[in-house]
Amino acid sequence: MSEPVDVVLIGGGIMSATLGTLLHQLQPDWKIVVCERLSEVALESSNAWNNAGTGHAALCELNYMPAGPDGEVDPAKAVAINEQFQQSRQLWTSWIEQGILDEPSTFINAVPHMTFVQGEKDVAYLKKRYEALKGQPLFAGIEYSEDSRVINQWAPLLMQQRRKGEPFAATRVPAGTDVDFGALTRQLFAHLESEGVDVVTNREVRGLKKQADGTWKVSHRNSLGKTPGSFSARFVFVGAGGWALKLLQKSGIAEIGGYGVFPIGGQFLKTTNPAIVAQHQAKVYSQASVGAPPMSVPHLDTRVVDGQASLLFGPFATFSPKFLKQGRITDIVAQVRPGNLWPMTKVAIDNPSLITYLVGELLKNHAKKVDSLRTFMPTAKDEDWELIQAGQRAQVMKKDADKGGVLQFGTEVVTAADGSIAGLLGASPGASTAASIMLNLLKTCFPDRIEGWKQPLTTLIPSYGETLNTDPPLAAASVTRTAQALAINA
Repeated sequence: MSEPVDVVLIGGGIMSATLGTLLHQLQPDWKIVVCERLSEVALESSNAWNNAGTGHAALCELNYMPAGPDGEVDPAKAVAINEQFQQSRQLWTSWIEQGILDEPSTFINAVPHMTFVQGEKDVAYLKKRYEALKGQPLFAGIEYSEDSRVINQWAPLLMQQRRKGEPFAATRVPAGTDVDFGALTRQLFAHLESEGVDVVTNREVRGLKKQADGTWKVSHRNSLGKTPGSFSARFVFVGAGGWALKLLQKSGIAEIGGYGVFPIGGQFLKTTNPAIVAQHQAKVYSQASVGAPPMSVPHLDTRVVDGQASLLFGPFATFSPKFLKQGRITDIVAQVRPGNLWPMTKVAIDNPSLITYLVGELLKNHAKKVDSLRTFMPTAKDEDWELIQAGQRAQVMKKDADKGGVLQFGTEVVTAADGSIAGLLGASPGASTAASIMLNLLKTCFPDRIEGWKQPLTTLIPSYGETLNTDPPLAAASVTRTAQALAINA
């Protein structure tokens, strides 16, 4: 076997692209190889039409700030999510200034983030949420209104033919964004290839085995000709979406024991009708249905992909046993191990409302889905909207000392004790917070090098090691700088 490579990145999505670009800048002498099983990078979760493109900053997503049992709200998680997105903005800004990324409008555009709720209970909640956030430096500029005339100015489609006497309220942050993570991912990999990094497509990693010398044997095959091969690597990152669980299980690391994933697909209603698109310039989120997972919070979004604006509404949950959109129907069964059987069973027992929700979603036809849209847009017509299939999300199931097993939302990095291999499980807000996730991975997996990397990391991300929200002048300066550089001034 040839000399080991320094880093192998499995999966051609935004996570591998971000980590690869960071490592190449920090250690330009390292040999990095990227393995993607499909014919191109960014075809799964990072693809523009496989996600909603929300630059998740907790400006409008209510699931990051739920009401407690006493009805009170805690802004801590929302602030933390926003901090993480600010790191992504700073990193993208530096990469634009260095010529690594193209013109900002090729991957990010200003789109206000709104929340819209109906009914006395949700109106009261939203007002509490607004009161808790308006004094937070990273949420400066958030607006609140229960006035139909104001909300009509913000998003006319929400208010046309709205029934009078119905309580409703909205918040708005003009500085929200829409992000094409597919374009962003492709640009980063194109840069890496221009720098000599091997980005190999149609290469499916089939096995990972720790060797006596501490390196990993990475077994693979050509996705087309099925030709097998292998090489060794000093560090492996598994950023393969839902397949990360399968590969980490094959690695045999103890840390993956007890983990399972539950695949949930999605569909969106989409329109490109210019007369409709022109009336809505916002991403508008609301409350999730009872039993629905947080990733299924309904929202009516402006999308900008390849320079063309459209509107999406959804998501509507679908079910497939595949862990990826282009996965295998055996995925959901093949993950079962003695260590995760009980946690997964316990999750099924404890979440009957999720099963009820999924069944209800699967029974909805096109007309019923447009009916759901009319909750947001009373004037919606069936013929203006088409259904598109979004990506697969693999929600994490894991052991829990008290409950036996829990369904966990968000993302989680699983790392071997020696830091030689790590993988990412979970879904939203992953892509938006890729910078923060990868910075934490660098600390965990390269503890002997992180101190030496501190200066270049601070150059790339000026707030590295600091907290913006506790320093209002620093927060304002950071937001202003990145807004100007990314051309997202609202």
